[in-house]
Amino acid sequence: MDYRLPKNERLHSKKLIKELFDKGSSFFLYPFKVLYLSLEEDSETNQVLFSVSKRKIKKAVGRNYIKRRMREAYRLNKSLLLDGENKKKLIAFVYVSSERESFQAIEPKMKKILKRLAAPREKNSKRDEE
Repeated sequence: MDYRLPKNERLHSKKLIKELFDKGSSFFLYPFKVLYLSLEEDSETNQVLFSVSKRKIKKAVGRNYIKRRMREAYRLNKSLLLDGENKKKLIAFVYVSSERESFQAIEPKMKKILKRLAAPREKNSKRDEE
């Protein structure tokens, strides 16, 4: 398994980000709000975006701390996402808590999120309705 997080796996296209926030589905698993959108066209990899609100975490040091922990948790566990369906996804992880969580608190939540995203589409749509 490749444990890197190269630039082609990071979501940085303004067009794709806008499409994700406009057309994507979402669910909430504290301390994250997760937006995702399956891509029809053949994309080489899943693309992810990590966001921490300036309103929730005031200092840039704290926001960067959280984003580093989120990226690390994703990077170590992204193989869970590859085990599921082959369709590539755009994924945004939005941190909504106002407390600084440790890596030990973030990683289990990230694992749950990735397992849920890897599950077949029917299960996700049923959970989204609840």
